[in-house]
Amino acid sequence: MSFGQVLVFLESMDDLAVAIRLIMATLFGCLIGWERIVKRHNAGIKTFALVSLGSAVATALNIYLANLPGLSADVSRIPAGVVSGIGFLGAGTILVTGRQQIKGLTTAASLWVTSCMGMAIGGGYIVIGITSFVLVMIANVILLHLSQKVEDNSKYMCVYVEVDKNRGVSKLTKALTEANCKISSMTKSKEKTLQSSDAAIIVDIDFEKRRSHKEVLSLLNELDYVNYVEEI
Repeated sequence: MSFGQVLVFLESMDDLAVAIRLIMATLFGCLIGWERIVKRHNAGIKTFALVSLGSAVATALNIYLANLPGLSADVSRIPAGVVSGIGFLGAGTILVTGRQQIKGLTTAASLWVTSCMGMAIGGGYIVIGITSFVLVMIANVILLHLSQKVEDNSKYMCVYVEVDKNRGVSKLTKALTEANCKISSMTKSKEKTLQSSDAAIIVDIDFEKRRSHKEVLSLLNELDYVNYVEEI
């Protein structure tokens, strides 16, 4: 049997072909979830596998109902429900921390596109489903490293700092100015500090030219009145 014949079979509504597509959707969902859980995100292997499988089942069911004689089914109704419904699940993964950090956007987006991938596979659109899987992995693995490299050398930086309440803020301002770091804003954070004697602040910094953020973090860590620093 040639590859073309195998592909035609997998795209058919034969029970075995549909079962294979469901397994494929679950496997791809597992792999995307594995990439997320390796990075310690809150939605992992099981969540992504179930989202992909559920989307594939819903789409296959929709096509099955549409092909039943005498039954006029809207083939777009169930997929439309999946796309909108997955938004509620994705929204639950997005968190705004006390340090003004937004976490979970990539996981939410991955869940949404995984559901679309599952629908493509469940509907027999095998090539597009596989392409979607490959592109998701490229975006989450390769583009992530590229994004981090760009961010680590950008002209803008935001840091969360815990400094000694005794003139720590004024000393920090002076140290940043002497290091040619322009402070665009400085905001007091409500985040609980590691030491009760410290004050938590969020500082937005502008550089005249591209500069390594690791260098700036190292500079701040060496200050004796700074007890914690983190880029956000």
